[in-house]
Amino acid sequence: MTDDAPRRSRRSSGAVTLHDVARLAGVAPITASRAVNTPSQVSADVLRRVQEAVASTGYVPNRIAGGLASSRSRLVAALVPTISGPVFQNAIQALIQTLADHDYQLMLGQSGYGHSREDALLEAIISRRPDGIVLTGIMHSAQGRKRLAAAGIPVVETWDLTPTPIDMLVGFSHAEAGRQVALLLHAKGRRRLAIIAGDDERASRRTSAFAEAVRSLGLPEARHIRVPAPTTMRSGRLALRELLQSGEAVDGIFCSSDLLALGVLAEAHSQGIAVPEALALVGFGDQEFAADSHPALTSVHIKGAAIGEQAARFILDRAEGRRVEQPVIDIGFSIIERETT
Repeated sequence: MTDDAPRRSRRSSGAVTLHDVARLAGVAPITASRAVNTPSQVSADVLRRVQEAVASTGYVPNRIAGGLASSRSRLVAALVPTISGPVFQNAIQALIQTLADHDYQLMLGQSGYGHSREDALLEAIISRRPDGIVLTGIMHSAQGRKRLAAAGIPVVETWDLTPTPIDMLVGFSHAEAGRQVALLLHAKGRRRLAIIAGDDERASRRTSAFAEAVRSLGLPEARHIRVPAPTTMRSGRLALRELLQSGEAVDGIFCSSDLLALGVLAEAHSQGIAVPEALALVGFGDQEFAADSHPALTSVHIKGAAIGEQAARFILDRAEGRRVEQPVIDIGFSIIERETT
């Protein structure tokens, strides 16, 4: 150890402290704290010396300690059902970027598609008192809703729509998306429709609305093939095989994800079924590959980046004491028509 290096007693944890930085920079600990946390409050010379000491020692500020003092952690937690599914990626990226622009960091958790995993994660997250929590969907257990309401932490529910959110919400109507797809396929002259959907709650609401719209149009009952969530291209292929083996004639299919639709498209090609001549196909999510598939996939487009950005702004407003005038925002959706319809 050199003479300038910070010295720590044997009772120390071994971590470099702010006192070590202050000693190396030749300033008082309170001055070093200001240079690290509010650099505009110190002179350029002091800031330079403290920054050099930080670089030399590898010091990382204890944000938990700072958060205890200010009641702010500058951490936001977000829960998504899966981190492998591409549909949430734009929202997560926008959430991370918007928060980072205001010196907040995102802690991401994977909740799966059942309440038990989400409840366990919520208990761990709430105990750490983040400045906000972003959730996927509106269907949470009674215990989870109770804990969130009692915590007093700003909460944003996303990817769904309800007039009675826990706190704030930005999303869209899954039921309306299902209804509009049924109307589109009907307008394209398709009369024997089916839906291949994951077994998660949001996909189930799209399925129910699709089936109801089919009935209201006077068409035969829509055939429903359910697959495990998260959905995959493989499950799309298997679902179309099941549909074909049932012997029922189908000329239009709505899939609850683009990956499912891509699997259906691959299996249709393998079976010699012409798309869209014999079979029209609509996906959900409008992932980047949808426009590049062959034929190009019609899909329900969700403004994921807008959802992530608005969720971050909700949290920032509440964390920084600003009133949220409109706590529920319907971001909407659109159907991007391409070659499969």
